[in-house]
Amino acid sequence: MQIEKHKVDELNHQQSNTHKRNFEYVAADVANLDEVLAKVGAFNVAIPSWALGTGGTRFGRFSGGGEPRSLEEKIEDVGVIQALNKSSNSISLHIPWDIPENAASMNALAAQLGLHFDAVNSNTFQDQKDQKLSYKFGSLHHTDKAVRQQSVEHNIQVIKYGQELNSKALSVWLSDGSNFPGQLNFRKAFQNTLESLEEIYAALPDDWKVWVEYKPYEPNFYSTTIGDWGQSYLLASKLGPKASTLVDLGHHLQGTNIEQIVSLLLMEDKLAGFHFNDSKYGDDDLTVGSINPYQLFLIFNELVEGMDAKGINHATGLGWMIDASHNVKDPIEDLLQSVQAIKIAYTQALLVDKAALVAAQQNNDVVLAQEILQQAYRTDVRALVAEASLRNGGAINPVDAYRKLKVRENLINERGLNTVATGL
Repeated sequence: MQIEKHKVDELNHQQSNTHKRNFEYVAADVANLDEVLAKVGAFNVAIPSWALGTGGTRFGRFSGGGEPRSLEEKIEDVGVIQALNKSSNSISLHIPWDIPENAASMNALAAQLGLHFDAVNSNTFQDQKDQKLSYKFGSLHHTDKAVRQQSVEHNIQVIKYGQELNSKALSVWLSDGSNFPGQLNFRKAFQNTLESLEEIYAALPDDWKVWVEYKPYEPNFYSTTIGDWGQSYLLASKLGPKASTLVDLGHHLQGTNIEQIVSLLLMEDKLAGFHFNDSKYGDDDLTVGSINPYQLFLIFNELVEGMDAKGINHATGLGWMIDASHNVKDPIEDLLQSVQAIKIAYTQALLVDKAALVAAQQNNDVVLAQEILQQAYRTDVRALVAEASLRNGGAINPVDAYRKLKVRENLINERGLNTVATGL
């Protein structure tokens, strides 16, 4: 289904008085209001094709009704999200879960909905139907050269699909690792991974990038061949200027200072972007901002400071994408919530008094530095985010609009109650 703009406008009109009152209250204290609204309005977060259906655990999957049965329907669902929040104008595909059989048709549908294609993601952590060699013991790091070559060829094929969709980046995450001591020679595994990535890197078009993701554990629990940001950074540095490190917020051990990692990668021009989610214990892939919104704000504080120091455009300089698994929520509602949480944290970071914070840091005034950060964090910026959406033609409250427009009910009527999203 597609959202008719006049219906969004009608809902906005019903909420206009309350919104105006809330907006004027918070806007009165924002000195650079127009600049903040312009930046928030320009900020977009890519939606992953695999997050549009119900996710699962090792123990079960409980699909909801009206799930997208094809890539076309997934693109349509992203169109619904974009129509409501005006901050999700791109879709990121996972190959081979979502192979674009007819690229021209996919591009045309995306353009019709005001969308484009973001980074394409390869998959060598699963064996696919009719696959010749298994990834049971790894892919790019595998001891068997033939398995490594199969994995390299898959990544190159993903690049070719991406070219047809006008994408500009390949995202690589590997499950390669070991479960038991002695199973793997760490040095050789890393060297094999580097050599494999060098073949993939050589196949990149001139205007493309490769984003190297990392993860400390799971599905392997003794070691992961690209286990942390340092290993990813080392690989990206050896590969060259078109390679950089992708940060997934769930891919860290508990207590990791992600904001410090972000600042250093920015400093070295090696931060590719983000897979946004939230977690309590590990790679939980929960709704962004649902567990630790303060950490999300602190990450954005470092991002804004670092991007400004480097002269990087906030909206286009890095890759912004969600990576989530919706086990018990309506996937579209969850994605709307996540994008809102990202925009809230970003807006709060824009309100930090940078000059005052620098002065407090220079004077080692720890209390004042904390007060400055928490003043921005404790500001209720939801009305600013809503105003930016409103000015772009989106809904004041996207989740509320989604429910009042009965989107899920309409999708169930169109697709059926027992549909299961493709790919997962």
